[in-house]
Amino acid sequence: MSKVFFFAFDIAESAQIRRIEQVRHLGHRVASASFRRDNMNRDYTPDWPDIPLGRSTNGQFARRMLRLAKAIGPLRRNRAALMDSDVWIARNFDMMLLAIAMKRLTGRREVPLVYECLDIHGLLTLDNALGRAMRWVERRILTNTDLLITSSPGFLREYFEPVQGYGGPIAMLENKIWIGDAAVERPETPPDKAGTAPIRLGWVGSLRCARSLDILAATAETLGNAVEIVCRGSVHHHALPGFDAIVARHPNITYGGPFSGIADLREIYTGCDLVWSQDLWQSGANSDWLLPNRIYEASYFGCPSIALATTETGRRIARDGLGFTLDEATPEALSALLSRLTRAEIAAASARILAMPEATFRMFPGEIAERLAPVLPPRTRRDEPRPSRASLDAGAASGFQA
Repeated sequence: MSKVFFFAFDIAESAQIRRIEQVRHLGHRVASASFRRDNMNRDYTPDWPDIPLGRSTNGQFARRMLRLAKAIGPLRRNRAALMDSDVWIARNFDMMLLAIAMKRLTGRREVPLVYECLDIHGLLTLDNALGRAMRWVERRILTNTDLLITSSPGFLREYFEPVQGYGGPIAMLENKIWIGDAAVERPETPPDKAGTAPIRLGWVGSLRCARSLDILAATAETLGNAVEIVCRGSVHHHALPGFDAIVARHPNITYGGPFSGIADLREIYTGCDLVWSQDLWQSGANSDWLLPNRIYEASYFGCPSIALATTETGRRIARDGLGFTLDEATPEALSALLSRLTRAEIAAASARILAMPEATFRMFPGEIAERLAPVLPPRTRRDEPRPSRASLDAGAASGFQA
């Protein structure tokens, strides 16, 4: 059993929590140092030892760099946690900078360092002096990386390999559903809905894409009572300042609030006919290369996805038969597709998806263990047993110095 230290960009962010819980599930002990943002789970408190580094913000990269410098103080005061860990995992560019700084300040140059990058920051794809400088810094980061975790082959094919020249170890951990060892049944057959009912199109997850919102709102206006747009998840109001007004203005757009847990996901996706799975907020770069949570969540419960054919998301949908694609991301194209689709076609797509193995959409512990084996070797019989929840809670309660 290893001791793993996480440098977390937002301790309340669902993907960050999921990765820490996955590592714990494998039997490893964890601790973290973390910033916190206000995008989601504002009241979340980790039940493992955590060094709080203060509030961070979306965007405002220069200000975040200043906060990184201030974070060195509490990390040095709690250096015992860093010295006592076997592996460090840092999420995103700025947390890797902090981890590298702490390796040097603590003298722990031998500790394996994992760079987890689930999105390519917009600054890294700028075609100007700032973008070139950022990419140069990241190349230096990659030379200090013992393992790169990423979530889409598109990131490797379009960015890390051709742009950054990275050829080191890779752990491909797609954004599949994570429910540990729990038994969660998938629907056996598609829902039987009346042909006269409006098509329910879901937009689920982190709601941050203004272009998607515009397309969905215009589609709602065009199709009227023939469509219902169902929004669920965490709204990033800094990116969608007009979200509430748009929902209020359209009787066929509803917002059901955030969700938590697999039971909520089952209810949401089995209640929708289709799901809008395309991210457009960084078109031409990150949005074209990623594979979002939505295609795995929706497919697990048999809900077909819609995405742009020329993106990694659209190519995966077309390759695996996970739904339908558009030639262009416009209200006209989406409205035309929804008007053309029949209930029989939607049900047939759902049935094909439900016939696929659940491992296509669900992450199992063995897959995680295999991918992380270069830095977290599998446990042997002589390893310590997995710590109990009570002991982990006791460790969290002990806290660190502020």
